[in-house]
Amino acid sequence: MASAYDKPLPIASNPTLTKPFWEATQKEELLVPRCNTCSVLFFYPREVCPKCLSMDLGWQKASGLGKVHSYTKVKQAAHPSFQSADGHIYAIIQLNEGMKIPSNIVGIDADDVKIDMDVIAVFEKVTDEVTLVKFKPL
Repeated sequence: MASAYDKPLPIASNPTLTKPFWEATQKEELLVPRCNTCSVLFFYPREVCPKCLSMDLGWQKASGLGKVHSYTKVKQAAHPSFQSADGHIYAIIQLNEGMKIPSNIVGIDADDVKIDMDVIAVFEKVTDEVTLVKFKPL
């Protein structure tokens, strides 16, 4: 089992819908939803394509490569368990495949993060069932 994780875990409102995503993270892979009708890739997982409204959806492996689209250093956490002396970096990452994904940036001081900085997905196993996707600089 992974080390003790004392922060709230993400809870899917529709576990069946997001199951492939979470299963892939356990294998340290990043899957994104893909519309089988119009071929658009998107994130977050949902029941219909945001472009053409098709319900014929599948999954595609993403490279895990992207750029920082936006970020902030969180000093005042919304939940006490996320509070730390150094804070953490919350970011919107634009994957090379085009969609944006919210996550954390790790392995770098917040003062060194830059917009358009190249990043790569890393995976943090926090329980036997949950592995989180985070990003670090290339």
